[in-house]
Amino acid sequence: MYADTRSAINTLGQANDMAEAISSSWVGVAVDVYHLWWDNHLQSEIMRCGRNNHLFAFHICDWNVPTLDMLNDRGLMGEGCINVPEIRSWVEAAGFTGFTEVEIFSNRFWQMEQDAFLEKIKEAYLTFS
Repeated sequence: MYADTRSAINTLGQANDMAEAISSSWVGVAVDVYHLWWDNHLQSEIMRCGRNNHLFAFHICDWNVPTLDMLNDRGLMGEGCINVPEIRSWVEAAGFTGFTEVEIFSNRFWQMEQDAFLEKIKEAYLTFS
């Protein structure tokens, strides 16, 4: 979705290629479901990332359908079409043991009382991730 104006790296395969070419322990990849869920090579590229010790982060949320804003309409896990549990199983099988970062950029949720929003995040995380 950002290929036109914001990014020259649009697939996990491209990120893996770059991390391998740089070949530094300081360079790795964040697997962000919001930007990668659609990739039909996602599982194999996550495994490749893990094999090369380039899997540095895992970010989760959901893709709302319809999406009202490309950046700030991310859903809570379970609200949209991303199979977060399946992707998480691939990330864990690839050896990732770090923190799972929940990234809910959402004009809708930012308008609500934030303690209630945090409770919604916790419930969605425990139920749908």
